[in-house]
Amino acid sequence: MQADTYIPRRLDDQWKIGFWDVDVAAPVLFFVFVGYLAGTRIAFAASLGAGLLLSRAIARLKADKHPAFAIHWLYWHLPTSPLTAMSVTPPSHLRRMVG
Repeated sequence: MQADTYIPRRLDDQWKIGFWDVDVAAPVLFFVFVGYLAGTRIAFAASLGAGLLLSRAIARLKADKHPAFAIHWLYWHLPTSPLTAMSVTPPSHLRRMVG
């Protein structure tokens, strides 16, 4: 009856792509795709550089903040759509709540 059962230590970790969090790796992957579509080596290198710079800026912005900081920032600064609207929380354009 002795079985080695794996018990995860952390259930709510961010998704990872390699060593990067998904929200930091997404700009690099997007710009690499755009550079590939451009069809030239110079455009690929320039878009790769832009993606790396943007992901570095996002990583610095996220440093020492809540792990879901990027999602919270996107919720408060982007317009809502039917896919992102939450029924329990107030709309993001209502900044001051009374009560």
